Amino acid sequence: MAGNTFGSLLRLTTFGESHGAAIGGILEGFPAGLEVDFSLIEKDMARRRPGQSSISTPRSEADQVEFLSGIFEGRSLGTPIAFLIRNKDTRSKDYDALKEVYRPSHADFSWEKKFGHRDHRGGGRSSARETAARVAGGALAKMLLAKYQVEILAWVSAVGPVEAMVDFNKVDEKQVEANVVRCPDAAAAKRMIDYIEQLKAEGDSTGGVITCLIKGIPAGLGEPVFDKLQADLAKAMLSINAVKGFDYGSGFAAAAMKGSEHNDAFATDEKEQVVTLTNRSGGIQGGISNGQPIYFRVAFKPVATIGSAQQTVNRDKENVTLEAKGRHDPCVVPRAVPIVEAMAALTLADHLLRNKTARL
Repeated sequence: MAGNTFGSLLRLTTFGESHGAAIGGILEGFPAGLEVDFSLIEKDMARRRPGQSSISTPRSEADQVEFLSGIFEGRSLGTPIAFLIRNKDTRSKDYDALKEVYRPSHADFSWEKKFGHRDHRGGGRSSARETAARVAGGALAKMLLAKYQVEILAWVSAVGPVEAMVDFNKVDEKQVEANVVRCPDAAAAKRMIDYIEQLKAEGDSTGGVITCLIKGIPAGLGEPVFDKLQADLAKAMLSINAVKGFDYGSGFAAAAMKGSEHNDAFATDEKEQVVTLTNRSGGIQGGISNGQPIYFRVAFKPVATIGSAQQTVNRDKENVTLEAKGRHDPCVVPRAVPIVEAMAALTLADHLLRNKTARL
């Protein structure tokens, strides 16, 4: 099975299935000598793990990362960093009824058509359980970026019809983590939580939007023509389970604007640095970072597994009614915030390393 590795110089390969013995990853290309902050890894894993609040799946996983190689005496060796995350609270019997049935809007049918065989227990490799390995690898990438004063912060900006009003210049991690929905707009967060709990009681689900802001990125990152920075960020985000859309800067709103309205005028600041007076480009022009903050949005669909009956078919192509069991999130976006940050960190750290080979 191809497609399990992300990155060019900094490469993360993940492995494992939702109800297998473990999931894990191998991070290659990570520079030697970096002090590893294990508390940061634990914090990000805790932000993604199931069972953290009343609006997430009740599956309980500690998600403790076991490092097998690549780190000695608390510092990176420059060799592949291998790690393991054991699955402990699987309850595979909850999925026995799905052996012969295709869940609507899940990967069951398409994966079986491709491979001829599938793990029906929680979706196997197609499960969002795999993203725990991304968060572990992304936490290491964050440590590398911190050496260059690069900061990444994501938050929930919409849940269903509820949208937040957030000042990008003032938002901080404390505000994001102040509530279980990870929205820095307290009033909107309350409405989001109420909406998610309402749908949970109805046996339904909802989608949402995560916004990500990246500060401190130097100008010059990105590899045209096919590895433009926004293209690699888009691939990173669209590889996350349940993601349906990505836009950066002014995004789709640019299609309705005039050039005179959209262009970012250049100027020099008090430090004689070239800056833009506006940032509709989202920090990227011509596929290369321009030194301004990068910001983008990621749209997530409603969780496909819901508590109410749905029409589907089985392997014999018979029409059947599915009443799904198991433990699932009514809205995935609060737990997806650290996943978005992790994939952004892996993308940017990879491009930062690649940029070192671009010129003498």
